[in-house]
Amino acid sequence: MEIIGNGVDIIKNSRIKKLIKNPKFVSRIFSKNEINDSKKIKNKTNFFAKRFAAKEAFVKSIGIGLRKGINFNDIYVKNNKLGKPTIYFNNNVKKILNKKFKSGRFNVYVSLSDEKQYSIAYVIINKL
Repeated sequence: MEIIGNGVDIIKNSRIKKLIKNPKFVSRIFSKNEINDSKKIKNKTNFFAKRFAAKEAFVKSIGIGLRKGINFNDIYVKNNKLGKPTIYFNNNVKKILNKKFKSGRFNVYVSLSDEKQYSIAYVIINKL
């Protein structure tokens, strides 16, 4: 396994708390899946802050940021039943990854954490 990308992002939760009051911001940044999942969560600020950080860390791990046609809502984070987060993305992002890394065979790992004031995400991409 060869690591071909990594990225990290930290965000102040109070920033997201203000921004998620705007429905246009929410729909522009978060996928429909994430918006639906948030309805089951009590602490929406930290829920959205961790996902925002994960999206930032993911695009940093690719090395192109939010360029080349990637939008935040093309990427979404879903936790399994045990709470482990996974990053998913649409076919547009898959094409960009295939072109950038010259391979369609890779894994994306994400780790999320939060405290009262901050949320952080770390992403590693490795080639199979």
